[in-house]
Amino acid sequence: MKAGSTKTDWPSSLDDNELDELDMYLRAHAQDSRLLLDGVHGLLSALAVGPMQVLPEEWLPEVLHEPFADEDEGNRVLALLAKLNDSISAELDVDAYEPILGEVETETGPVLSAAGWCEGFSRGIDLRAMLWEKRLADDPPLMELLGPVMALAVDEGILSAEAEFEKLTDEEYDDCLAQLPAVLIAVNHYWSEHPATEAELDALNQASETKNEQPPPPRQRSGHWVH
Repeated sequence: MKAGSTKTDWPSSLDDNELDELDMYLRAHAQDSRLLLDGVHGLLSALAVGPMQVLPEEWLPEVLHEPFADEDEGNRVLALLAKLNDSISAELDVDAYEPILGEVETETGPVLSAAGWCEGFSRGIDLRAMLWEKRLADDPPLMELLGPVMALAVDEGILSAEAEFEKLTDEEYDDCLAQLPAVLIAVNHYWSEHPATEAELDALNQASETKNEQPPPPRQRSGHWVH
């Protein structure tokens, strides 16, 4: 995993050793559909810039899937995740957000990949899908702000596009990657200036009450926040 810039500038951020420690823990417990460090950063980034707070007890099940080996391991991993979460808010507060991205090997060497980050971001959107979907449908500027994220997610197969979509060129892909910090900062400002309305929150609460009365649906990974 590589961060877009050094994270040692922030008191609340993980240093390189801590990032490696969390990365190794997530890799050691990785299975199909489980998020690695870049995916966890994408998930927490979506929650940080989203329309309302999502508490740890709701997002931790997206990250942790089995019991800890012991209490010490549990406390350590939870502390690292909390610190990672804090670092995102700290960076957004001063317009200095940088994504943590994965790497893929190519014939010319390793290159940055947004696949894991986009998967995590999509899952973060899903945790408040009703609010996001309604606002994306009602307010085209929000859709425009998220354009580079959507382009990367479609290119990586995380989201499906209704219209025919040509793969991004290497230059276009790199350009979208470069825009991610500005996109996240802009979306964060958007929700601060246009918070969820009382009607939107009422609809979300009603949907949550109905959901709690029914068996949980099968887990979906399609990232249904784009139509």
